[in-house]
Amino acid sequence: MTPRTAVVRRPRNRKAQIATTAAELFCSRGYHNVGVDDIADHVGITGPAIYRHFRNKQAILDHAVGELCDSFTLAIRRADDAESPSAALDTAVRELARQAVQRRSLGRLYQWEGRHLAEPDRVRVTEQMDQGVRRLRDLLLEVRPELNRSDAGYLTTAALSVLASPATHRARLATGRAEDVVHGIAREVLALRDLPPAATAEAVRERSAGPMMPRRERLLAEAVRLFHLHGYHGVSVDDIGAAAGINASSVYRHFAGKADLLAAVFYRAAERLSVATADALGAAGDAEAALRALIAAYVRLILDQSDMAAVYVSENTNLPAADRHRLRGTQRRHVDTWVRLAGECRVPESPTRVRFRVHAALNVVTDIARGHRGRADVPRAGHLVTSILFGGGP
Repeated sequence: MTPRTAVVRRPRNRKAQIATTAAELFCSRGYHNVGVDDIADHVGITGPAIYRHFRNKQAILDHAVGELCDSFTLAIRRADDAESPSAALDTAVRELARQAVQRRSLGRLYQWEGRHLAEPDRVRVTEQMDQGVRRLRDLLLEVRPELNRSDAGYLTTAALSVLASPATHRARLATGRAEDVVHGIAREVLALRDLPPAATAEAVRERSAGPMMPRRERLLAEAVRLFHLHGYHGVSVDDIGAAAGINASSVYRHFAGKADLLAAVFYRAAERLSVATADALGAAGDAEAALRALIAAYVRLILDQSDMAAVYVSENTNLPAADRHRLRGTQRRHVDTWVRLAGECRVPESPTRVRFRVHAALNVVTDIARGHRGRADVPRAGHLVTSILFGGGP
């Protein structure tokens, strides 16, 4: 009797599997560093099989970001059946916390890789996300009518930064506990009182690399500015040299290439952070004073160097592997300092829960710097971070 040949059937969810796998690769490696064959290898299919579902890599990104934004919208719509504004707000925040933890590897997709969307898709998903943010803000205003719209929007945006923070680190808690921690911190932010008055808006301070600045410093300054505006892959060595008033051949006297320039930007950021941290902790007499000094120094540095902070977060996947590994160790030691100090100030909490808090606070500062380029409000941001780490105002 001739044996029957097994029939291999294509999974019904193959398109979703491709999109999810691609999204995870885009987040871990960067959009430009992932090819269709890479996606196919991770899914376990051939490259041409991808094209049965998507016409190209751009279409995969568009689909993945759109699906993530739809999940965000659905989470907020779950609040519509709640019995009160307070219950509605809590339902939405809890659902967003669940998504943030369970889809942790995709958390950076919209924030950092969404810039590679085709223009019509970028406009559409931005408006969709903005609508969701406005809905959360309006729910908060119903719960806390004493707030004005501006303050409610500020707290809502900060709470969303908290909810997005699990994507920025690898600390581990059981899924349910992680959801509870992230949900709890976000609710603390939404309940924050005594928010300092918003400072009068200042003009955006454009940082120019003047002709008296040494050539290497001019190149670094312009690299930061251009990487932030256009992304690493949207900038050439010629672009950086021209912006600094230096011809391309002269650039290579200072840097081996664009990757070397990017690494130098990261090392410069790490150096400034190290100096600011040492200065802040040098005069502190105990853990509480040290943590408060560190918060003040960090917030001021990040908001004052907002372009560099944005590049540091968004372009790390484009670093040479050796530099990325070395800088990741430096960053880990910096976070460990925060965790140690915050742990001494929050003794009842486990070290892992404290680490979740620290990463939530750091992500809030980065997002404020990115969203309020050149005119972020240092006292307000400091108040937020202090609240997250101490559980109350300054």
